[in-house]
Amino acid sequence: MDSMQDMPLPQLSPLANPAGAFDDLNPTPRLLMGPGPINADPRVLKAMSTQLLGQFDPQFRRMMRETMALYRALFETSNDWSLVLDGTARAAIEMVMLSCVEPGDKVLVCSFGRFGQLLNEIAQRCGADVRVVQAEWGTVFDLAQIEAALKAFSPKLVAICQGDTSTTMLQPLAGLGELCHRYGAMLQVDATATCGGAPLPVDEWRVDAVTAGLQKCLAGPSGASPITLSPAIAQIIYNRRHIEEGLRPAAYVPGTGRRIASNYMDLAMVMDYWGDAGLNHHTEATTMLYGARECARILLQEGLNQAHARHAAASRAVVAGVQGMNLRLYGDASNKMPNVTGVCVPDGVNGDRLRAALLNHFGIEIGTSFGPLHGKVWRIGAMGYNARQDCVLGTLAALEVVLAAEGHKFTRGAGVDAAYAAYQG
Repeated sequence: MDSMQDMPLPQLSPLANPAGAFDDLNPTPRLLMGPGPINADPRVLKAMSTQLLGQFDPQFRRMMRETMALYRALFETSNDWSLVLDGTARAAIEMVMLSCVEPGDKVLVCSFGRFGQLLNEIAQRCGADVRVVQAEWGTVFDLAQIEAALKAFSPKLVAICQGDTSTTMLQPLAGLGELCHRYGAMLQVDATATCGGAPLPVDEWRVDAVTAGLQKCLAGPSGASPITLSPAIAQIIYNRRHIEEGLRPAAYVPGTGRRIASNYMDLAMVMDYWGDAGLNHHTEATTMLYGARECARILLQEGLNQAHARHAAASRAVVAGVQGMNLRLYGDASNKMPNVTGVCVPDGVNGDRLRAALLNHFGIEIGTSFGPLHGKVWRIGAMGYNARQDCVLGTLAALEVVLAAEGHKFTRGAGVDAAYAAYQG
């Protein structure tokens, strides 16, 4: 038998000042104007400093119900199973897919960027029979492309991103849920990058599952993930209910479906935890739930239409500003996300050096992109708490300075003036 060589472990550079581990946390403040995360709303941070409660304290159970009600309103749905999962948005995508998809089930992934590739990766790890339909980066799908794949493949589940921050494109979703249902498929949407910043009326668009994150348009930290499940997909998941031995009630009857392959990612047991049964599946991340509740409360208090309009206004200002600096937008501008703008790095400019100058000299972070776009595209985000005129204009003013230092030719002040005019509108 051939011997197998061990994969070398990852390298760890030594800590320059181990004694610093005992210092108070006091990082230099940054203005986070990349594709996420962004600066959390101070009201969210205040809510997260609230004293802890036990997970079965009646006050806390009431807060869980309040959080469910808030996210039903945010998702514009009547779905009972609208709740918040412990873990980042990626965990929510995986939990829904793993709990719905059994090995061998057909999953159609509609990919138009790096996070479509992630959906493919997760579906494959679930043991699904996966087919990927691909749109060129910088573009989105029309319904005819997806319908052709539905006809040819007959999937159980269709998975797609609403917005893919790697390409800054926004996929139109109206009509897609109805199309999927016509061919016997359910629709799972990753709205991590768009939830709260772009319309997503779940019931109207007949979406079966939506997963999101707090760290972008919802103005919170990463670490908790709102989801909503239609009655149809909730039933499919609950049919796979298999409670772990140490928690089974006396009258326990397992579901008829295959046991979900992960204990922690078992959404059927999590439903029992959030439901009246109060199954002690895990210890709730109390502080994150406080934050998620506050994110939804703040957004709904503002109003969904007003929040969407605020993000759209920030997008128009960013676009006007970068074009005023003689910069070119990346991708199909008619389908760009309202909260992230892709900007082509101009010839002769070192994109990573410019980003470093913004961070080191102005305390402002913008993003690069992934894969074939790394170093070729900047991603400027204006979302959540940072979708404000002062953040946008300050970022563009700093960008003008570092662009000029790189030798890029444009009329100084034109970008900020254009963005300011867009806001005055």
